[in-house]
Amino acid sequence: MRLLVVEDETRLAASLRRGLQAEGFVVDVESTGPGGLDAARHGDYDAMILDVMLPGLSGYEVVRRLRAEERWLPVLMLSAKDGEYDQADGLDCGADDYLTKPFSYVVLLARLRALLRRGAPERPAVLAVGDLRLDPARRRVTRADAEVALTTREYALLDYLMRRPGEVVSKTELLDHVWDASVETAPNAVEVYVGYLRRKIGRDRLETVRGAGYRLAT
Repeated sequence: MRLLVVEDETRLAASLRRGLQAEGFVVDVESTGPGGLDAARHGDYDAMILDVMLPGLSGYEVVRRLRAEERWLPVLMLSAKDGEYDQADGLDCGADDYLTKPFSYVVLLARLRALLRRGAPERPAVLAVGDLRLDPARRRVTRADAEVALTTREYALLDYLMRRPGEVVSKTELLDHVWDASVETAPNAVEVYVGYLRRKIGRDRLETVRGAGYRLAT
């Protein structure tokens, strides 16, 4: 397995190279945004570990340009920026995972292995289910070309459901993935927000499967 590490902290880059090579990976290192982008474009890599704050071009912009070019190399983003909006920005611009510094090397390896197991299937830049469109990069939702204004929670709920069109998704799964696990949430929160979302995208689009959960109609 060949990895690309894009990191401008010399000691951290060297440490990552040594550790990953000890795990059997072939590792190339770049220290600038433009260098990382060029290497990702032209190298045959299985995954990339990408810092956010880089000289010349931010990690956000590197992954955004790769996705715009329909290059689906799995990306694990590293950053000292640990705010929830920073993490959301990294994932929305196209990264597959986000790990904050300082991090556990054991956790980094586990997340990297998970990315490699999933591989790099082609993913559309814009999610589409019927006449619904969701653009993660611009956080914009439309139905039949008309913009739909959603709250942050409504957007997260729709985003999760649109990635599983036609599938039955349980309340428990929605609570685990859309709500903050560290904050106690009322059991009926999912029902409440499903109701809000139905009013905005159409009641026929979001079905209740009695005793099982919800399904976004295709």
